[in-house]
Amino acid sequence: MKYLIVGLGNPGSEYSETRHNIGFKTLDALAGASNVVFTPSRLVDVAEVKHKGRTLILIKPTTFMNLSGKAVNYWLQEEKIPLERMMVITDDLALPFGKIRIRAKGSHGGHNGLRNIEEVLGTQAYARMRFGVGNDFGQGQQVQYVLSPWNQDEVAALDERLNLAKEALLAFSTAGLARTMSDYNNR
Repeated sequence: MKYLIVGLGNPGSEYSETRHNIGFKTLDALAGASNVVFTPSRLVDVAEVKHKGRTLILIKPTTFMNLSGKAVNYWLQEEKIPLERMMVITDDLALPFGKIRIRAKGSHGGHNGLRNIEEVLGTQAYARMRFGVGNDFGQGQQVQYVLSPWNQDEVAALDERLNLAKEALLAFSTAGLARTMSDYNNR
């Protein structure tokens, strides 16, 4: 059984350690723990993780955040994965740093990556994991904040929070969405 796990972020080394790229960072942690590497493919960097009889197709769109929907749609079709077996990981300013919130569906909440996926797929009914990046910025500084690197305290705590997100993604593939939400939300 295949699952599509989508990490949102922006390609390029200048974005790699920024808050906006937490989706990429989460997938890097999952791939690294499984000793697999990402390879360039159509519209994405892709890796495949095997876990308890499941195959997780990990994709990091190379289309930039605002055009993520094209890559997501292509890989859903290419791998013949139904929408209910897809999870999208994104940053969230409304959650405290490191908190995760998993939902079965919902609005884009102003997030341009989710907005584009919703537009391309024509639905809000897909699972998403929102990873809290906090909101320690002044008025009008949102873009600079999400595109800035983690602070020292965040860097110190990031591995532990990434491990939790990684566990939740594996649970999604084995225990299902409802159980994963129950076990991991707001931890």
